[in-house]
Amino acid sequence: MKKRKAFIIAFILPCVLSLLIMYLYPIVRTVIMSFFGIESVTSDISEWSFNGIDNYIKLFESPTFQRAMTNMLLIWLVGGIIVLAFALLFAVILTSGIRFKKFFRAAIYLPNIISAVALATMWIQYIYNQDYGMLNQILEALGLEGKRWLGTDMKFWSMLVAFSFGAVGYYMLIFISGIERIPEDLYEAATIDGANKIQQFGSLTLPLLRGIFKTNITFWSVNCITFFLWSKMFSPISTETSTIVPVVYLYDIVFGTQGNAQRDAGAGAAVGVTLAVFVAIIYFVMNKLLKDDDLEF
Repeated sequence: MKKRKAFIIAFILPCVLSLLIMYLYPIVRTVIMSFFGIESVTSDISEWSFNGIDNYIKLFESPTFQRAMTNMLLIWLVGGIIVLAFALLFAVILTSGIRFKKFFRAAIYLPNIISAVALATMWIQYIYNQDYGMLNQILEALGLEGKRWLGTDMKFWSMLVAFSFGAVGYYMLIFISGIERIPEDLYEAATIDGANKIQQFGSLTLPLLRGIFKTNITFWSVNCITFFLWSKMFSPISTETSTIVPVVYLYDIVFGTQGNAQRDAGAGAAVGVTLAVFVAIIYFVMNKLLKDDDLEF
C-alpha cells in the first residue's frame, strides 16, 4: 500500500509543483505587488514601498485608464454583439444543409489562421488607406468623397471592425459544434408540429445553446482584455487615446513610454488584478444567467 501511495505521489508531484510555480505563485505575487510602489518588475522586495490601495485609487482616477476601460467595454459590448451575432448566423446557415459548406466554413475561419500582425497590416494598408484603400476606391466609384478611416475620430471603430472580422470564424466553429450536438429528431418533431425554421430557431436551437453562449462570452471576454496587438498596430509610434486599452496602459506604466521614463510595476500589477476581476465577474454572471451547461433532451 505504501509503495502504491508513493507511486501515485511521484506521478502527481511534478504536476502540482508546475501548477504552484508557474500559475499560483505569479498570481499571488501580482496581487501582492498591486499594493506596493515598485519601480521595476525585477526590483528586489527590499526596494518595494507599501502604498495600500493608493495604486487602485490613482488608477481609477486616471483619465487615461478611464478611457482605456471605456474602449475595452465598447470592444466587449459592441464587438461582442457583432461577432457573436455573425458567428451564430453563419453557424446556423452552415448546419442547414447548404452545398459547399466545408468550403465556406474554411473561408470564414481563414482569418484566424493568418497572423494577427499580417491581418491588421492588410486592413490598414489595403482597406483603410486614404489614397488607394478599397473602401475609398468604392466610395469614389460611387461618386462619393473618400474618408480618413484612420483619422482620430474613426480609428477606434475602424480597428474594431477589422478585429471583429478576424474573430467571427473562431466563435462560429464553437456554435457549429453546439448545433451539431442537437439531435435531428427534435427538429423533425418540431416540423411535424408545424413549427417553421424561425420558430425552431427561437424555441429549440437558442435554448439548447445556452452552454455554448456562456463559453463564447467567456472566451470573448478574455480576448478583449488581452487586446494588445491590434491597439499597437493601429497606433504603432505612440499610444493614442482613441485606441488605448488597459493592457496597453499596463505596458506603458510598467516599461515606460516615449518621452516618459517613469515606471511603476505596482500600478501595472493593479491593472492586471482589475482585468482579472472583470473576467471573473463576467464568468459568474454568465453562470447565474445561463445555468444549464449540458444539453438536456
